[in-house]
Amino acid sequence: MHDDTNTLSGQRLSQARRVVIKIGSALLVDQSSGALHREWLEALCTDVVALREQGKEVILVSSGAVALGARRLEIDVRRSRLPDHQAAAAVGQIQLAHAYEEVLGQFGFTAAQVLLTLDDSESRPRYLNAVNTLFTLLKLGVIPVVNENDTVATQELRYGDNDRLAARVAQMISADCLILLSDVDGLYTADPQTNPDARYIPEVTALTDDYWAMAGGPGSDLASGGMRTKLDAARIALDAGCQMLITSGHIMRPLQALEAGARATWFLPDSTPRAARKQWIAGTLQPKGRLKVDAGAVEALSGGRSLLPAGVTGVEGSFVRGDAVSLLDPHGNELGRGLIAYAADEARAIIGQQSAAIPEILGYRGRDEMIHRDDLVLVRQRPGTST
Repeated sequence: MHDDTNTLSGQRLSQARRVVIKIGSALLVDQSSGALHREWLEALCTDVVALREQGKEVILVSSGAVALGARRLEIDVRRSRLPDHQAAAAVGQIQLAHAYEEVLGQFGFTAAQVLLTLDDSESRPRYLNAVNTLFTLLKLGVIPVVNENDTVATQELRYGDNDRLAARVAQMISADCLILLSDVDGLYTADPQTNPDARYIPEVTALTDDYWAMAGGPGSDLASGGMRTKLDAARIALDAGCQMLITSGHIMRPLQALEAGARATWFLPDSTPRAARKQWIAGTLQPKGRLKVDAGAVEALSGGRSLLPAGVTGVEGSFVRGDAVSLLDPHGNELGRGLIAYAADEARAIIGQQSAAIPEILGYRGRDEMIHRDDLVLVRQRPGTST
């Protein structure tokens, strides 16, 4: 359904460079038979390919594995124990991955399966490995298909729904836009299926208590998430500077319809992904160590370049790859903060060296930069300071 309040949808989507799309089980799998909606998937992938042809990077977060596996194993997922749930996921993941591989392959694109658990985003080393894998796949032109790794996750290490997982993925890769394809076409003041007075909300700029009070429970048997989980996802996305929208997937070519102005609720952040990431590095993370840099490095960093090992003169503290560290200029003044690409002992081994010498010194090839410019915030860039 077209709505005049969403005439900006096409423009917003066209401006997004990196997009995460979440696909719910109820859209992908028939609730009565448990069979894959192959025709719908082909239509969606037509939309995904259209985004790729516009030069966008696309990641899919797809439910459906448990539902597909439950059909094959004749398990009732609503009454199953965790081991049954995990067994269904193990069987269904093969079917789901094969479906995406086959359909996207028809368009000449390669699909990749990426399975994540909550622990992968809470543990810093696992988080970094997941991020590096996703970025490498995107760089190689692959379309990653992400799902929760239900086969190994315990109840304590589960996201519990793919809305929150999709938001974490969007946060990981600094996505510009997160699209939740849902049973409903947006956020309402009440359940529109049961309340004729429910009002549609086209835009949300702040998640006030009123919105949480409106959120209900799951809307379908195969879907584990309801509107509340979508608001949880919105909170994660907005904190990451990522736009999020909820729109109906119960049509063919839902992204094409969105670009044409189909109804959706947009959640709009007050910053960009880049600015949100810089804010996180500058004001949230506690530095675990310090790097002393020479005058040449100060000049390079001030010019927007990355920090190379050659410009580092000293290392203090104990830290691991991905930790935040402070940068000190030759006079001992804090120059900025950044996320280090090497553990403390490795950093000490390569300081003052050319990047080309890293493989010989460490025995493996890491990043050329000690701190990449995207992971660096100078003092003058911090919120509340002069520029």
